[in-house]
Amino acid sequence: MLNTSARLLRLLSLFQARRYWSGADLAGRLDVTARTLRRDVDRLRSLGYPVHSTSGTAGGYQLGAGANLPPLLLDDDEAVAVALGLRTSASGSVGGIEEASVRALLKLEQVLPPRLRQRVAALHGFIVPLGRRGPMVDAERLSAIAGACRDHEGIRFLYHDRTGAPSGRDVEPHRLVHTGYRWYLVAWDLVRKDWRTFRVDRIAGKLKTSTRFKPRRPPEGDFAAFVSKSLASVPYPFRARVTLHAPVEAVTQRVPPSAGTLEAIDQHSCLLHTGSHSLEGLTIHLMLLGVDFQVHEPPEFIDHLRRLAERLARASASSVLL
Repeated sequence: MLNTSARLLRLLSLFQARRYWSGADLAGRLDVTARTLRRDVDRLRSLGYPVHSTSGTAGGYQLGAGANLPPLLLDDDEAVAVALGLRTSASGSVGGIEEASVRALLKLEQVLPPRLRQRVAALHGFIVPLGRRGPMVDAERLSAIAGACRDHEGIRFLYHDRTGAPSGRDVEPHRLVHTGYRWYLVAWDLVRKDWRTFRVDRIAGKLKTSTRFKPRRPPEGDFAAFVSKSLASVPYPFRARVTLHAPVEAVTQRVPPSAGTLEAIDQHSCLLHTGSHSLEGLTIHLMLLGVDFQVHEPPEFIDHLRRLAERLARASASSVLL
């Protein structure tokens, strides 16, 4: 069992990781009795930390907002991750946090021990950003949505679909998913009684919070997988079904969530469902995968590839003659 001082630090760390804790969960994490937990909570209060409690079967504890920010308790890997994240955020896809990121990074690096400063410098020294990708999203809105996901609070907002048409949405937010290009909110739509994905950059106006809700099981068993499937099923003008003559593990990293979905056929091949706004886009995407493939549909894409192959054959024949 941890001694009292170490246990208080552990308790504070748990409060920072999650807003609400039941007394049973906290006691179990700390391996103490409910009575010892109450004494530890009282010690934190005496140190100036506003810990709120509720009684009853559903009672628990919550670290409230205080006059001063409590110290963050980070292990070595967490400190390195935060430092790298702050450096990257200065040129990321979240707008309005560049200056704050620099200020926070300066504060963090002042207290990092030399061994960690060297790790951060070494890692960041060999990271070269290609440039900003995807639409910019508002940091305050992103933070508000993340908070609603964490606290299981329903939200209402104005949303613009792909045609620009506005509609009011009343949802239970569960997760934010970043594809590397865009931010998406996965939420249960209370009006449509189904899971939906929302592009965060299309959410407009002020978020309004509503009642708290009980978290639901992830759709498709995983929030990221649900976003991947949703993006792959976007009604593109051209959709293709293609057999790739390579194991699904070999091409998974080359097919981002927004580009399509993969299904294993056997140990040597897999099926790709993908789409694009043009036949040329489909062609470039498949050629860049670097594996042999067979297109099953649509017919116009098969004809397009046949004509392209004839042009390439003529071009290569002309090169030989020269």
